[in-house]
Amino acid sequence: MDEGPHQLVDAFRREFRADPQLYRAPGRVNLIGEHTDYNDGFVLPAALELATYVAVARRGDKRLRIRSLLMNETREFNLDEKDPRPRKDWTDYVRGMAIMLARAGHALTGADLMVWSDVPIGGGLSSSAALEVAVGYALLSAAGIEIDLTALALTGQRAENEFVGMRCGIMDQFVACHGAAGRALLLDCRSLNWRLVPIDPKAKLLICNSMVRHAHAASEYNDRRRDCETGVALLSKALPGIKALRDVSIDRLERHKDLLPPVVYRRCRHIVTENDRTLQAAAALEAGDLALCGRLMAESHVSMRDDFEITCREVDAMVDIAAQVPGVFGARMTGGGFGGCTISLVEAGAVSGFKDRVATRYREATALDPVIFTCSPGVGVGRVMK
Repeated sequence: MDEGPHQLVDAFRREFRADPQLYRAPGRVNLIGEHTDYNDGFVLPAALELATYVAVARRGDKRLRIRSLLMNETREFNLDEKDPRPRKDWTDYVRGMAIMLARAGHALTGADLMVWSDVPIGGGLSSSAALEVAVGYALLSAAGIEIDLTALALTGQRAENEFVGMRCGIMDQFVACHGAAGRALLLDCRSLNWRLVPIDPKAKLLICNSMVRHAHAASEYNDRRRDCETGVALLSKALPGIKALRDVSIDRLERHKDLLPPVVYRRCRHIVTENDRTLQAAAALEAGDLALCGRLMAESHVSMRDDFEITCREVDAMVDIAAQVPGVFGARMTGGGFGGCTISLVEAGAVSGFKDRVATRYREATALDPVIFTCSPGVGVGRVMK
């Protein structure tokens, strides 16, 4: 067990005077397929080795006592509380998960929980879903309840949609549950059919944290979702029966673009073309065609920048710098947008040179020191053996 989780267990014993069980759920990086999940489309994420860890011990009452080592805070909640309301802080992800598990019919017990994570907060690597899934798994395990991983993922999405107030899709929670080492995961967000996609070991995934996160990200995310829903409503006048942009082809969108305001048209064009790119990228990885996958990633970034307008100056600079480094197949922003991280597909032998060159040129362009690390796709949620 690594130092961070080991220290978590020791801190739990000191704080709560009990011997806990330990669980983890990973963050994720999305290779391609941005904002397509809530449009019933396709995504291609991979789970990270970076994870959120939850130590838990069952209580004899109906209280949840939660301590975050990162926030240096302890909060308490009663599982029987009537009409619980969000507090607009990190505890909403924990509390929302407990509430949605109870609404799904699970008889939870009280528990003491302690949380630690090495997933960067606000970096677009889904620290929130990692927390939701890890907490949900821990609470179900503490209560002795059998765990269905897909149901757990859906519960995490409901917690974020209905309690936290972020209208996210299913991607983050799903890959936190079903991720596999050395594999990306192609997910059909409508049917929830999925398959694992191998990543050629001749290539590495490099995550670059831009070190910026714009405050309006959550509201802009919800605005983009509303734009997509507006597009579906308007296009349905000519295309009866469509339920989401997943149902619209590129040809049909172009044929009926006059039904849409210019901004809504561009939002729809990103989603429709991104779905196509995602399926092509999965096929390219399966065929070992790293160059094609990289080109599709680059096209995805242009679409996010120009049509969906969710990038920012710093992230665009990071992608442009990465794309010029020898050995880079492709680079793009990853995550909801407005800051956060980029993902680059890089020849294994070019990793060292990539890190040095990108860090230097990004610092010159922005006066910011980026955090750059190699990502190895990891496993989904589960128990950590002490």
